[in-house]
Amino acid sequence: MSSSPSSSASYRAAGVDTAAGDRAVELMKSAVSATHGPEVAGGVGGFAGLFDASALLGYRRPMLVTSTDGVGTKVAIAQAIDKHDTIGQDLVGMVVDDIVVVGARPLFMTDYIACGRVVPERIADIVRGIAQACAATGTALVGGETAEHPGLLGPDDYDVAGAATGVVEADRVLGAERVQDGDVVLALASSGLHSNGFSLVRHILAERGIGFTDRSAELGGVVGEVLLEPTRLYTRELLELLDDAELGDGVHALSHVTGGGIAANLARVLPRGSHAEVDRGSWTPPQVFRALAGLSGASLESTEGTWNLGIGFVAVVDAARAEQIAGSLTAAGIDTWPVATVNTAAADLAGFEQGAKGVDGGAVRLVGSYRS
Repeated sequence: MSSSPSSSASYRAAGVDTAAGDRAVELMKSAVSATHGPEVAGGVGGFAGLFDASALLGYRRPMLVTSTDGVGTKVAIAQAIDKHDTIGQDLVGMVVDDIVVVGARPLFMTDYIACGRVVPERIADIVRGIAQACAATGTALVGGETAEHPGLLGPDDYDVAGAATGVVEADRVLGAERVQDGDVVLALASSGLHSNGFSLVRHILAERGIGFTDRSAELGGVVGEVLLEPTRLYTRELLELLDDAELGDGVHALSHVTGGGIAANLARVLPRGSHAEVDRGSWTPPQVFRALAGLSGASLESTEGTWNLGIGFVAVVDAARAEQIAGSLTAAGIDTWPVATVNTAAADLAGFEQGAKGVDGGAVRLVGSYRS
């Protein structure tokens, strides 16, 4: 049923501006279209995205892989300093990089933005960030939704979420069943906090009376800008590694270090009965973690279940190819180094973290002291 002029005016009076929404779509359209290859049909603005899946006919047994996530309270910092062009990369990092964990190649993604008021330029900044990160990971952004919720969210409040789908050959799925005794655990450097633990970050700063627009000598710049360092994207480099004829088969498991920290996320991809001790002395946590821990009066060790502390991904690899794999990833721009060895011998597991997120996996603990 079409709306009469009076009903449209009433909707605007209620706080929903459909014209602003249309303007936002126009501003983001070119960035979204840039992620589209020949597989994407229908363009931007349809009720649903169309993706030609005929390429999957070349798979012997294609397994579809899906992931969904958001950015969390990091968006509060973007809102506080009115900077919205990086939060989209955080979303893609949280969603698409979960797909590559099982060895899958991302195909397409959709996003959802809920806001109190549509500001076209702000929404376009967010979506441009999503689109640019999708392009960097080889993912088509095939659709999305911006929903205006006046009265539920404040005029400048918003939240972002997304979902992605990928594909992997069934006999190429990575995971705990491939991990062997003696495998080496490689750490892949993070770009900073990524998108986890920001409730703790905000609490620490509030307790110290530090604002997001303040300059901080400890953090090395304007607080909000430092904290908005976008999540590193790992998908393209990891897929290139997996496609490498010499090194790809040496990768047995991958884990994305997100909520729960290093130990919990590594334990999820180790087989039951195995254990690994991650050597803290093998790396120096970046300054942002040391500064925040110092401001809170806490030790770095006490934050291990919250922050990634400089390790954004881990790879469990064949010991004979570990050095080559680490060198390959480092040459591709992601500093990579060994931090542990997988052991399947019986051991006293007191103090280890065993499994996580409902997965009855291996056991992991961090040992030693961080390199200063």
